[in-house]
Amino acid sequence: MNETSSSTFKALQAGLSTEGITMYLFWLGIVGMGAGAIYLWMLQGTLSNKYKKVAIVAGIICAVACFHYYRMASIYAESLANAITVTDGVVSIGELSAFPTAYRYIDWLITVPLMVLEFPLLLALGKKSKGLFWNLGALSLGMLVFAWIAEESSLGSGSWWGFYIVSCIFWILIVKQLYGQVTNAASHLPESFQGQLGVMKKFIAIGWIIYPVGFLLALSGNESFREIAYNVADVINKVGFGVACVIAAQMLTKLEAEGSIPTAE
Repeated sequence: MNETSSSTFKALQAGLSTEGITMYLFWLGIVGMGAGAIYLWMLQGTLSNKYKKVAIVAGIICAVACFHYYRMASIYAESLANAITVTDGVVSIGELSAFPTAYRYIDWLITVPLMVLEFPLLLALGKKSKGLFWNLGALSLGMLVFAWIAEESSLGSGSWWGFYIVSCIFWILIVKQLYGQVTNAASHLPESFQGQLGVMKKFIAIGWIIYPVGFLLALSGNESFREIAYNVADVINKVGFGVACVIAAQMLTKLEAEGSIPTAE
C-alpha cells in the first residue's frame, strides 16, 4: 500500500466528524465538477456555432475545478490523517496543520473570471463587449487577490478584516456591473431571455454570498467549517451557473434560427 492510500485509509477514520464530512465533500466536488464538465460539453450540439463557446467555457470552468479539487482533496486527506490519533480504539482528531488554500485560490483565479466573462460572451456584442469584458475580468481578479491576502493574514487581525472588506467591495462592484451595464446591453433581447439572464446574475449576486459567509466561519475555531461552505458553494455555483448559461444560449440559438433576435441600438 503506497503512502497516499495509507493516508486516505487513516483519514477515513474521521467518520462523520466535521473533518470527515469536509473530506467527503472534497471528493463529491471532484465527481460533481467532472460530471458537470462532460455534461456541459455534450450540450454543444444543442447550440449554434455562434453560441457553442458558451458551453465550451462552462465546461472548462468545471474541468479546471475538477483537477484542483483532486489536488485539494489529497492535501486535506493527508493533513487529516496526520491529525488523527487512535488510543485504545478511540479516534481523536487534533488541529489540522494544512489547508489547501493556495490551490483553492489558484482555481478561483482561473475559473471566477471565466464565469463573469460568460456574460459578454453570451451577449456576443463584438467590439462593444470589450469594455465589459475587461471591467468584469479586472473586478473579479481584484476581489480574489484581496481575499487571498486576507486569508493569509492573521485570523481576526486588522489586515484580515481590512482586505476581506475590500474584497467584498469588489464583489459588490461586479454585481453592480451585471445589473447595470449587462442589463442595458441585453435590453433589446426578448423578455423570455431576460428572465434566464436574471437567473445567471442571481448566481453571482446571491449564490456567491456563501463565500464571504464561509470566509467568516474561520472565526469558529474550526477552519473545516469554512471548507464545507466553500465546497458546497463551488459545486452549486460552477455547475449550476454553467447549466444556466447553456439554457440562455439555447434560447438565443432558437431565436437566431427563427431570425427573431433584435439588433442592439
